[in-house]
Order: sequence, then C-alpha cells, then structure tokens
Amino acid sequence: MDEQRRKTVLVADDEPAIRRLVSRMLDDDYDVIEAENGREAVDMARIHRPDVIFMDMMMPEMDGLSACCQIKADEGTSYIPVVMLTGISYDLNRKFSEDVFGANGYVTKPFTRESLLQELERLVLLAADTTGQLSTG
Repeated sequence: MDEQRRKTVLVADDEPAIRRLVSRMLDDDYDVIEAENGREAVDMARIHRPDVIFMDMMMPEMDGLSACCQIKADEGTSYIPVVMLTGISYDLNRKFSEDVFGANGYVTKPFTRESLLQELERLVLLAADTTGQLSTG
C-alpha cells in the first residue's frame, strides 16, 4: 500500500471460517481485526476505530444491522464505513441496510478477494475525500 500506515479492517461474523477467510484475503494489504458478534463489533469499533467494517447481518447477541445502526449513531464511530457482508442478496435488504441502517455497502456471500478489495478501495478513497485528506492512488 502506498499510504503511510496500513488501514485497519474489522471483520464481524459469527462464523470463524468466514472471519479467517476474509483475514487471509486481506492481510497482505490491511491489518485485520475480528469480532464474533454485533455487540463485540460495536465495542471494537469504539476502541480500535477501524478504517472499514465488514459486518455479517445475522449474528448472535446483536445482529449486524443493529450493530451498524449503533456504530452510525455514535459520534465517535459514525464516520467509519460499514459494509454488510451477507448471504442474503435481495435488493430490498440492500436498500434497507443502506437507507435505514446507514450501511455504506453490501457484499454478498460467496465473495471473491477482488470484490472485497474493490469495495475497500472505494470506501477508503471515499473516506479520504470526505475528511479532506489527500487520497493517493
């Protein structure tokens, strides 16, 4: 990466295999941290302030949509882009996730490394543009 520091990605999914898969797909270019449920994702977002969050929709303790809503409602984390990572590919769910809960993107399972990296690049550049920082690349 050409940035001065590596970007951090939080992957929130109740399936350990999915978390490991996403970590392996991204860890060459990003620092990846993991949460196994929505409540843990909200806590980790507040503590670590990741650059992007990939969030499964259906998790125990707190589902991904509720976690996304809490992250977006918190002044300290509202700027963090959240991408719903889900096996549910209905357009209505995508629209609901983005329009009602504030998600910034929606990637359906199964996904490829390229689709994750493409979404990450889009959001990292978008975040840099909205914060007024110079984006390189």
